[in-house]
Amino acid sequence: MQTVQVRDKQFAISIPEAKIRERVTEVAAEISRDYEGKKPIFLAVLNGAFVFAADLIRGITTDCEITFTRFSSYEGMGSTGNVEQLMGIKESLKDRHVVIVEDIIDSGLTMKHLLETVKSLGPKDVQIAALLLKPDNLRENLDIKYCCFRIPNDFIVGYGLDYDGEGRNLSSIYTVVG
Repeated sequence: MQTVQVRDKQFAISIPEAKIRERVTEVAAEISRDYEGKKPIFLAVLNGAFVFAADLIRGITTDCEITFTRFSSYEGMGSTGNVEQLMGIKESLKDRHVVIVEDIIDSGLTMKHLLETVKSLGPKDVQIAALLLKPDNLRENLDIKYCCFRIPNDFIVGYGLDYDGEGRNLSSIYTVVG
């Protein structure tokens, strides 16, 4: 079992890079089919979703745009329960097809807040593309059309996800083991 040290914790590989790339390619193809001829705008949530967003957007075969927003609800290894918008949405979303790109949906609190914000801007439709979903921890009723992986309620790092700012650069996803 391959392990890595991030700060004071040990992590074991749980989703290898090849499996991530394969699944992201499949989801990009599905989105491309669904949005053929519609020119969606992808709204990536920083910081965690930047790696997923980059790989996903490279797989999109229809005309599209990408923009970014930033929210915070995590500190250390857990959610604070408070959602704070750190960087707003600059582009007009009115009458646009919006695909929110998120690294992980845990409780769903951040995504619910973001959905409310986006819907208030008058888009034609809004869908969610999530790299990871923790269904056992989900507290909000969300329609997540595009999901790469459903995972247990464990703390993870890698592929853009961090532990206090570290571990984002790992190409695979790792689960805390000690």
